[in-house]
Amino acid sequence: MSAPEPAQPSPADSPAPAFRERLSPGPAAWCGAAGLGVIVAVALWPLAHELSFVMGAVVAVGALVALVATAPVIEVAGGELRAGRAHVSLALLGEVTPMATADEMRTALGPALDARAYVCLRAWARTGVQVQLDDPLDPTPYWLLSTRRPAELAAALRP
Repeated sequence: MSAPEPAQPSPADSPAPAFRERLSPGPAAWCGAAGLGVIVAVALWPLAHELSFVMGAVVAVGALVALVATAPVIEVAGGELRAGRAHVSLALLGEVTPMATADEMRTALGPALDARAYVCLRAWARTGVQVQLDDPLDPTPYWLLSTRRPAELAAALRP
């Protein structure tokens, strides 16, 4: 008689993430995508009236889909920090600095930016968090992440 296989954990069994945010576009980006569709429709109007409406709608929907599909997820779960496609163990994280104002984030992205830093930025999320890395094997000094909820992300990253 064979021994039963151990049960594989299902997604329902895994604990909820301590923090999860999709950096979805804001209202200005949605309006920009719709505006792009209008521009295409107006540009094609002299060539074919019916086609201009169809192509304008296709371009607007395509731009909206592209904005949503490329929106990264910032997540703290399973002992890791994930930002887009990158991930790092929470054990390798050092000091966490929330940037609650756009000015703080602008300074961190401008004159204070280290070229070796990992940056997960979306212009429509104007606040963020800087997370130092304590990994001697990684040349990346810190991660700079956009988030609309910097205090919550910082709290989820602190032990």
